[in-house]
Parts: sequence; C-alpha cells; structure tokens
Amino acid sequence: MKKDDLVTIKIEDMSAEGSGIGKVDGYTLFVKDAVIGDVVEAKIMKMKKNYGFARLMQIREASPDRVDPRCPIARQCGGCQIQAMAYEAQLKFKERLIENHLRRIGGFEEIPMEPIVGMEEPYRYRNKAQFPIGQDREGNLIAGFYAGRTHSIISVDDCLLGVEENKEILQEVLDFMKEEGISAYDENTGKGLVRHVLIRYGFFTQEIMVCVVINGKKLPRAQKLVEQLRKIRGMTSITVNINEERTNVILGECVELLWGQRYITDTIGGISYQISPLSFYQVNPRQTEKLYRLALEYAGLTGKETVWDLYCGIGTISLFLAQKAKQVYGVEIVPDAVKDAKNNAKRNGIENAEFYVGKAEEVLPEKYEKEGVKADVIVVDPPRKGCDERLLDTIVKMQPEKVVYVSCDSATLARDLKWLCERGYEVKRVRGVDQFGQTVHVETVALLSKKA
Repeated sequence: MKKDDLVTIKIEDMSAEGSGIGKVDGYTLFVKDAVIGDVVEAKIMKMKKNYGFARLMQIREASPDRVDPRCPIARQCGGCQIQAMAYEAQLKFKERLIENHLRRIGGFEEIPMEPIVGMEEPYRYRNKAQFPIGQDREGNLIAGFYAGRTHSIISVDDCLLGVEENKEILQEVLDFMKEEGISAYDENTGKGLVRHVLIRYGFFTQEIMVCVVINGKKLPRAQKLVEQLRKIRGMTSITVNINEERTNVILGECVELLWGQRYITDTIGGISYQISPLSFYQVNPRQTEKLYRLALEYAGLTGKETVWDLYCGIGTISLFLAQKAKQVYGVEIVPDAVKDAKNNAKRNGIENAEFYVGKAEEVLPEKYEKEGVKADVIVVDPPRKGCDERLLDTIVKMQPEKVVYVSCDSATLARDLKWLCERGYEVKRVRGVDQFGQTVHVETVALLSKKA
C-alpha cells in the first residue's frame, strides 16, 4: 500500500477522537467519519510505520448503527465527531472508551462500571456558544465554527447543539455590522474589529447573555445593536469583551457593560449561580445536575464530614456538597471564579463553604504541611491534563476515607487512579455521564476508598 491508494476496510473499532479503525492486510488505518460496522472505501492520505490515516470516500455497506446526521455540515465542522452514529451506540462507545482506558492505562482488571447516564434529548443542550466572525471568499460577513483542525470558518446559522435563540442573535449582529460597515477580525493580518460573539443561556431562568468580543477599545454605534438585541425575549446582559492580542484565546480580561446586568443567573439542583462572560460553567446544565448528584451520592455524606473540593471553579460542586457536609473548602486558580464562588454561596445562604485562590497542587500541600488540615472526603474535578503528582501525594498523606474523582478525560483519570491505588486506595464505583451528545467527549465519576 502507498499514499493515495483506494482500499476497502471493515471498521472494527473507533478511536478516542471518533475516527473509525480498521485493518488492511494487518495494517491499521484511521478513517474519520466512519462508524463501527461500516464497510467503506477510503483513500490513504498519510502513512506511518504501524498505522496510517485515510479519508472516507464511499460507504459500501452501512453499519446498523449509522444514521443520517441532522446537521448538513456535520462532516466539515469540527464540533460533532460522531453525529452519524445512533445515540444508543454513542453511549456504548463512550462506556467502552472509559473501560478501555482503565484497563490499558490504569492496569485495572476488575472494573466496577455502572451504566452510563445518557440524555433524554442529545440535541439543543448547550447553554454556551462562541461563534467566530469572519468573511467568506466573496467577502460576505459570516458567523460559524472552525472546520476540524483548522481556523477556517464554516458558516453556521443554527448549530443543533445550541439553543434556537442563537440564530436570531447572530443574524442581528451580522445585520448590524453590515449596516454600519463594521469589519470582522482577520487572524492572518490581526486587523478588523469583531472577533467572536459569545452567547450564554440560562436553561432554568431563560435569561440570555450576549458578549461581543472586539479587537479594539470600543464598538462603534453600539447602542443601535443594543436596541435590536433588547427586543429578544429573555435578553438580560449585553457586554463587549476587549481582546487586542494576536492570540487564539477567545476572551480578553476586560468586559464592559453595554446594557442590563453583567451576569445572568441559572440554577442546578436548586442552587442558584451567577454567570459572567468569563465564568466557567458547565455547558449542559441538565446533565450537570445528574453528574453532581452522582458525585454527591458517591461521597456518601452524612453531615459530619469535612470536604475539600479541588479545581472548584465558581463553586458548582462545592455548594452542592455543602448541603450535606459539615464543612466544604474549595480551591480554584482563577481569582474571578473564586469571587463568583463566594458570591454564589452568599446568594444561596450557604455558610459552610470557604474558598481559596491558588493552584490545587500548591494550596492543599501547604495547608496540610503548615496547618495540618484534614479531610474525610476529597473531591477533584481537574482539567483535561488530570491531577498534578504533588497533589495526589498530598491526598495520600491526608488519608481521606473517600476520594471522588470527576474527570473530563478518562485517559488521565486512569493514570491518576492507578497512582492512588498503588498507594492504599481501591476503586469502588465508576460511571460515565454523557454531557456532550454527538461528540466523543464524556465525563466520568469514580469513587475510591481507603483499603481496609
């Protein structure tokens, strides 16, 4: 075989990135957009010693799990990797992905897996969308998403994962820019004004936030845009975010209010949260409530426990736990998030939660070594890279009865669970929660207990 050859492949498995995996004469090929059970014709694009990559050219025999994607640009857009797979099959894939990581990376043989928690409706679930603004080849203003692995914008006026209100908001912004002659930002030149439109939606309050990200100090004739956006039902907050850096980072640090409030509110499990343009807040609130209830169930709190919640963000899990714990301490590196967490505790009348600014891998060891703090339960919800080894070492030294690990990457979860289980802990329960239908991403909750 060589590059540009056409081959026929039976897809036997899928990668963590959502590509179909098959073999030709023992040689492994990864085929984007192929589904387990497909027989496809593919063109070899790139070859390495033990594996290669191929482009799907034709489906010879469709998998029983293949469905027609509801989105017409699902293959071009980088957002939905597995929309061509039936939802029940998506759940099985994600459950198997977690289990495979625990076996292959963690070295676990007996895994106490529980059935994955799926969604009632795996579309229209995102409460946040960030649309880059640009131009097409004819120079027309467009909003959309980046094509997979690129920074080329594909025009999308209605993403099926987002709320329906997004479409009307985007149209108002684009119409305003056309009428007022306001330019879109060009990543290649660093010129142009409007970079992104950030939209947040409160699923339980129906409050809407619009934040226009600009490459400049001011949005000209902004009040005209405000007057149009205010007509949309639920509009609560209209802001601009100033980002003049030549960077791929979407938001700058400065937010200026154009109209309404600086935040919207939403609730998860009866706890009310303030959400600003810069706040981290789970994008799927309905599934987040299930995720947090599961973490709370795994923690098994009786009202007597001291709990440390590490990587606590704006206090979402902390405040959930505080309802059942004696005392909760949250740690988060982002100062604004800690400020939000303290405000959220206050607005909900929760007095048994305290928050610290700093890196979890620095704050907890320092508190333990200098103040001798203790914990009955430690909850971690780290970023994709997982926990720092110094933090894991401190957890082992503190000897909590239980560790509840909430993970957005089951590969780093498996690595960290292995580390803890080699030092006196054992995995008692593991369960996936699908927060991101049509994509390969999945959350996992694991319960570890001290070995007797």
